[in-house]
Amino acid sequence: MVDADQTFVIVGGGLAGAKAAEALRAEGFTGRVILICDERDHPYERPPLSKGYLLGKEERDSVFVHEPAWYAANDIELHLGQTVDAIDRAAKTVRFGEDGTVVRYDKLLLATGAEPRRLDIPGTDLAGVHHLRRLAHAERLKHVLTNLGRDNGHLVIAGAGWIGLEVAAAAREYGAEVTVVHSGPTPLHHVLGPELGQLFADLHRDHGVRFHFGSRLTEIVGQDGMVLAARTDDGEEHPAHDVLAAIGAAPRVALAEAAGLEIADRARGGGVVVDERLRTSDPDIHAAGDVASFPHPLFETGMRVEHWANALNGGPAAARCMLGRDVTYDRVPYFFSDQYDLGMEYSGWAPPGTYDQVVIRGDASRREFIAFWVKEGRVLAGMNVNVWDVTDKIQQLIRSRARVNTEALADPHAPLDSLAS
Repeated sequence: MVDADQTFVIVGGGLAGAKAAEALRAEGFTGRVILICDERDHPYERPPLSKGYLLGKEERDSVFVHEPAWYAANDIELHLGQTVDAIDRAAKTVRFGEDGTVVRYDKLLLATGAEPRRLDIPGTDLAGVHHLRRLAHAERLKHVLTNLGRDNGHLVIAGAGWIGLEVAAAAREYGAEVTVVHSGPTPLHHVLGPELGQLFADLHRDHGVRFHFGSRLTEIVGQDGMVLAARTDDGEEHPAHDVLAAIGAAPRVALAEAAGLEIADRARGGGVVVDERLRTSDPDIHAAGDVASFPHPLFETGMRVEHWANALNGGPAAARCMLGRDVTYDRVPYFFSDQYDLGMEYSGWAPPGTYDQVVIRGDASRREFIAFWVKEGRVLAGMNVNVWDVTDKIQQLIRSRARVNTEALADPHAPLDSLAS
């Protein structure tokens, strides 16, 4: 039973946390809502940090989830630049790390997100080594790319995941020289597999990016605090004025782990384990967004999803569960990317080893097509590249779990919404 005397605390001021606070008020909760954010900026969305804002095409204010005045207007107690360093589950309290303030909760939501994985090699303390996760990182990196483009400077990127490729595209638009060092055989190999990973390699090579596959950085060489080069484990040395570490992100689980909550193993992404209602092993504590490892009934596996849509939808779903609503979180994973003149949307989940074929509908050579990852005739995932307004139909195919005729799936003239019937 929820009443006006209850206090709901949200730890984490990203998109998931901010949208959870919004949902609590939209659902009619009149109790106390406390939102704790360890950054001094108001809650913001992350996709622009490697896309429009990084390229200078979007203003800084456009990244914020709400206008600053929205929080006071909706009676959200927003604590910026504050951390929580302990949860006492027995007393149902959280303790602020800065001044030791203790706040009692009736329900607690952990939306602590993820943090960039660090390069564990010599030279990472040099001034020209960067990460991209926070707004301050993007502001700094935008300045760096501007200077590299002006001076024909070299950027080495460790990692060919989404962040690495989007920054590579931005750097080339600024005019910088770019080398991407990646341990896999193709970009995005763990997400798209070799078939579509090669397409992104070709796209970036067409725009002047150099790839160095099957290797890792072993040292960043510098002088007087500045980067001069990056060395790889195969003995190569790449000229560099700046280095971006884009080797993935790790869920921020330290707070949950210290509180004795169940943490997923590495195979499930290592996040805070939640059930289909986004409840942790403590029924009064929920988790959402990048930090949550949830069971997906459609794919019959536990997964942790770091993309924008998961935070956008997961935060409100957790809020409704905290209010006692009958909610099951089973969204089809979705993300998007923009690189040069290529725009794409991906729905589903089909890492290498889970599918037996990739079906192409359209013209991959012109980068206008839809790719489907299929196992035993069932669509596990779909990616539309420069083809729009098909996401709902792709997700319907995935949700239907119907066996489809792969020849019809590849035929642009066969309506997608007829294939699952």
